[in-house]
Amino acid sequence: MPPNDSLRRAFLKRAGAGFAGSALALNAQTEPEMKASLPGRGPTFGVRNFGAAGDGRTLDTAAINKAIEAAAAAGGGTVFLPAGNYLCHSIHLRSNVALHLDSGATIVAADANAGAGYDLAEPNPWDQYQDFGHSHWHNSLIWGEGLENVAIGGAGRIWGKGLSRGWSEGPRAEDPGVGNKAISLKNCHNVVLRDFSILHGGHFGVLATGVDNLTIDSLWIDTNRDGIDVDCCHNVRISNCSVNSPWDDGICLKSSFGLGWARPTESVTIANCCVSGCFEEGTMLEGTYKRFAADARVPQHGRIKFGTESNGGFRNITVSNCVFEGCQGLALESVDGAQLEDVTITNIAMRDIASAPIFLRLGARMRGPAGAPVGTLKRVIISNVVCANAASAFGSIISGIPGHAIEDVRFSNIYIQHRGGGTREQAGTQPEEKEGAYPEPDMFGPMPSWGFYVRHARGIQLDNVELSVETEDQRPAFVLTDVEDAGFSRVRTPRSAASTFALREVSDLEIRMCRPAPDTHLQHAERASI
Repeated sequence: MPPNDSLRRAFLKRAGAGFAGSALALNAQTEPEMKASLPGRGPTFGVRNFGAAGDGRTLDTAAINKAIEAAAAAGGGTVFLPAGNYLCHSIHLRSNVALHLDSGATIVAADANAGAGYDLAEPNPWDQYQDFGHSHWHNSLIWGEGLENVAIGGAGRIWGKGLSRGWSEGPRAEDPGVGNKAISLKNCHNVVLRDFSILHGGHFGVLATGVDNLTIDSLWIDTNRDGIDVDCCHNVRISNCSVNSPWDDGICLKSSFGLGWARPTESVTIANCCVSGCFEEGTMLEGTYKRFAADARVPQHGRIKFGTESNGGFRNITVSNCVFEGCQGLALESVDGAQLEDVTITNIAMRDIASAPIFLRLGARMRGPAGAPVGTLKRVIISNVVCANAASAFGSIISGIPGHAIEDVRFSNIYIQHRGGGTREQAGTQPEEKEGAYPEPDMFGPMPSWGFYVRHARGIQLDNVELSVETEDQRPAFVLTDVEDAGFSRVRTPRSAASTFALREVSDLEIRMCRPAPDTHLQHAERASI
């Protein structure tokens, strides 16, 4: 469960004790002195000069917003928060203004009170096509809409103490005055988020929708739902971030209908990031990395995912040099009409994966305006992946739907170690299609294969792939159903009483230099085992 009150009080006590002396000193500075202390930043507007107390008890929203307005009126500048705890409701970003959180500065999300609190969620006629949190931006701790040249930076922290996570615990996100996002941005361009940390970010630590030229660098996010969501954005760089998000996704690309049209997320790089779902909230930021108890009911999401909202599509995306720990694996999903194409994923290290290490799903949930065609999922390259201790109930899954195949996917230089233990009964199962279902790796139940399950696919190639199990598994390593033009080269699996390949309606299959399967070329097979 999310951190209890004692954890929150302890955090605030530690922060307040450590920050008190420096906060008083900075409060005494005049604005010219503060300008001199921040060379190269342009005009600097200290929030203490606008009445901010920074004591963790006084509501500082008005003072911080006044400082931002003053910076905007001056044509731009930096709003400076020295060390202290700034209790706030909605902070309004402005164009050409940077918000700088100095070391020891924490913006604390205040509780929503009767008749007062966060800005109201703005009307959105398209909100039936995505969750409430994806459909509104103003009901946030920090938000901006229609802005340019905006930055949030510094070594300080944002603590979403009073934010709703949008689920059953705490205040409902839909209630007036309740905030449910730490940072939200809509229809902005030239945005930089750098160096700060987020604790307990509500539904989203960062939600960026329709934001172009976006840089997210060196953030530490330890939170109770999504870490970073990038929705309908163009030219995005996410790098050097660490996200612990046991209850939801770590770094998630989306292309919802929240803007009123199907806008793609494209030209994105995600590099040098760590995602996890196994640490108690707050312990990554503390540096203790305390793991949940073995019997804790935590879904361990924490992954990198494309989807679920997938109306506009995903194009020209790379993911590289990333680490997954104690979470779910890679997930690429097009279920609302999106074209998901031209993706490369490389240099990935995974450990203790709670579901499918790799999950590619083309479906027909079609949560959007009527008349949109089923989407596509094609031209994906996944290479240089190592995965240890993956849950074996699912294996990796590549699943389209009848009449809509996943196309042209290449896997190379991959090692996946599974726990094993699958049974002959599981080997005999035939997963339902579930064409309109919400996509998750466990949506089909335990799979009939332990390595890769491939269904409704064309042009699938695996080269230099090794799969291993800790304990014997009585299912085939690979199950292929309705698959055309598949090639397996230098694929290694353990010798087992079960077959390596179980085939159903497979055509143009090439197997070469695979252990223990013999070299094989099949023009067509209704049903076969190799």
